Amino acid sequence: MVEELISYFKSIYGEDGEEIRLFYAPGRVNLIGEHTDYNGGYVFPCSLDMGTYAAIRKRKDNKIFFTSMNFPLKIEINNHNITYDCNHGWANYPKGILNILCKLGYSFSGFEVMFKGNIPNGAGLSSSASIEIAMAIAINELYNLNISMIDLVKISQRAENEFVRVNCGIMDQFAVGMGKRGKAILLKCDTLEYRYVNLNLEDYKIIISNSNKRRDLADSKYNERRQECERALKYLQKELCKKSLGDITIEEFNEYSSIIPEKVLIKRARHVISENNRVLEAVKALEKKDLIRFGQLMISSHISLKNDYEVTGYELDVLVEEALKVDGVLGSRMTGAGFGGCTVSLVKKKSVEKFILEVSKNYKKRVKYEPSIYVMEIGYSAREIK
Repeated sequence: MVEELISYFKSIYGEDGEEIRLFYAPGRVNLIGEHTDYNGGYVFPCSLDMGTYAAIRKRKDNKIFFTSMNFPLKIEINNHNITYDCNHGWANYPKGILNILCKLGYSFSGFEVMFKGNIPNGAGLSSSASIEIAMAIAINELYNLNISMIDLVKISQRAENEFVRVNCGIMDQFAVGMGKRGKAILLKCDTLEYRYVNLNLEDYKIIISNSNKRRDLADSKYNERRQECERALKYLQKELCKKSLGDITIEEFNEYSSIIPEKVLIKRARHVISENNRVLEAVKALEKKDLIRFGQLMISSHISLKNDYEVTGYELDVLVEEALKVDGVLGSRMTGAGFGGCTVSLVKKKSVEKFILEVSKNYKKRVKYEPSIYVMEIGYSAREIK
């Protein structure tokens, strides 16, 4: 992929100029802990072995050019006028990084950048966070800005919140920027306290099944769910001195949930608080090498997302149902924002071939089109490729 990217870069931008440098940021999957990030709770993501590559070269003027091998669009802007443009589609994500860097007082010349990614867009595997982090580390290294990775993560989240206007939490950018080979991250999203956990799955593989039902985060009910959680929290704060739903225990919720007057808000809060507990239980199970318990918690997570948070939908439910019919599957759940996108399943190595065959066949029978199924490895860190 790297040679192809360099070759295409030169065919578009020419051979002459400064050194072309290469950067990479992975995608991510959240193993458990869904819709807890913006509620100040725990998540448990890991980086994937698919991601976004960026080839970049400095220019001597103020012009900035964006191209992608995945999309036909070629965009030219000036480094003094970086504004959102709905016609620029995917390029608004890296543009957002530049916009926030400018707001923070950093400066940079013009440059040419070309991206190539192999993360399915709109599948909930953080293609947007991946291109943001790829852009952020490229600019940081190219112009010697000396910004720490944790601050690049925060800048990337600001870009999506303030520039693209998607009210996402910090999990995606954190998992992409801070991911390590062979590790998952237990992250408390409001404090950014985190620790790495060895992802020793022994005879099991992580399988991502893409429903191929596109979902656009900005146009989905994601923001509606976030507002519902904020409303539920305000009711609970009448009795509990807590900053977020992620700080409330199951016992506290059971005692005070009756003060929430709307049934739908009770359901939303119950999911977040129970899911938060499932994350901590899942990490304990993994550290004890109890993969059966880990799988059970994945299934419980999906049931809660379906019944209490109501973000799964027919396609994701079918994927999980069909996955759990296959011998050797310990757990399966939707991952990402929902309303389409992907599931993550824990599958015995010797059952992988059968899983792909059976789930694909039965999903097509019920949904009328095929899923895309990927056997994943834990990815490498975001970095410059020398």
